[in-house]
Amino acid sequence: MSEEALQLAAGAILDTPGIGSVAVHKAVDSTAFSRGGAMSITDAIGTAPTAADGIDMEVPEMPSRRHVLDLDDFSQDEISAVLDSAKGMAEVLRRDIKKVPALRGRVIVTLFYEASTRTRISFEEAGKVLSADVINMASSGSSVEKGESLLNTALTIQAMGVDTIVIRHPHAGAPYLLARYLDRVGIINAGDGMHAHPTQALLDMFTVREKLGSLEGRKIVIVGDVLHSRVARSDIWGFAKMGAEVVLCGPNTLLPLDLLGGDGGRVPAELASVKMDTNLDRAIEGADVVMALRLQAERQQSGFLPSLREYIRRWQVTQARLDRAKPGALVMHPGPMNEGIEISSSIAHGGSSVIEEQVTSGVAVRMALLYQIANRSN
Repeated sequence: MSEEALQLAAGAILDTPGIGSVAVHKAVDSTAFSRGGAMSITDAIGTAPTAADGIDMEVPEMPSRRHVLDLDDFSQDEISAVLDSAKGMAEVLRRDIKKVPALRGRVIVTLFYEASTRTRISFEEAGKVLSADVINMASSGSSVEKGESLLNTALTIQAMGVDTIVIRHPHAGAPYLLARYLDRVGIINAGDGMHAHPTQALLDMFTVREKLGSLEGRKIVIVGDVLHSRVARSDIWGFAKMGAEVVLCGPNTLLPLDLLGGDGGRVPAELASVKMDTNLDRAIEGADVVMALRLQAERQQSGFLPSLREYIRRWQVTQARLDRAKPGALVMHPGPMNEGIEISSSIAHGGSSVIEEQVTSGVAVRMALLYQIANRSN
């Protein structure tokens, strides 16, 4: 593929509904640059973690990885290794003094072209707890406003000697473009268009595993605007790879047709077990986890919904519906929430909710990823 075609592929041309990274991979083969050769964690970071790092844990062996772009190229063992590592990082966060020197001397840049609260702050906190120098950069107030391209911005950042770039961008494929052309910097995808949000999926899996003990065989119901949700796409890949039963629920107009084979596309083998149901009362039966997705107002304006009243009546997560799930079922939401629309306020803040735990888990998971990627990229 020519460089010009690749540039186009990283823009809005790829920002179309599709599950996981299948569409993106047609234009950019991530496996060519998202993995390095076989290498132990000791080789990857230069030295095994010790008490001097401030992390009292056995860091599991992980396949060498320069970038985190999505979960479709993660193995089950690699996902487990990240979650195991995050458990040790969570212990650091429970200390009175939340500071360890594990990434002292490393430089991390958060490059966000979209607004963010949870993701951006948690990455910044994760880096600072590990003693990295974290630089926050937004497109507003930068040379982007003068017309500088994403690639030239990233090349400039790389030339300054940073170790890792955490990027959020409105166009699907943007992190893949940087991973292709930046050879001295690790790239972490913090959300690209409607494509993927891998670190959110990892923190969701970590939260469920910490609460329920395992992921295999668990019934995970994801309800709402699945079609336009990058969180749902990565969650589907992650939970399915870990052996969970994933059920997608919502209006027909907000479910991914490619997963049903409705667009003539091929369904990836890992996702063959994923089910769909437009009836939430039926889908939620026996669920271990119920995850509500934010309903964006523009979806109604675009004709995806007859009315908000209809959506609330049929797909809002309420106590009556939650009673159909397993006793002790977890309620999750990636945030931000529209309380009273996709989820009732009493459920969002009730005893079944682990929404705040998701936020806490996000810091631990991102610490684990930064520890691996920032060291590996050097």
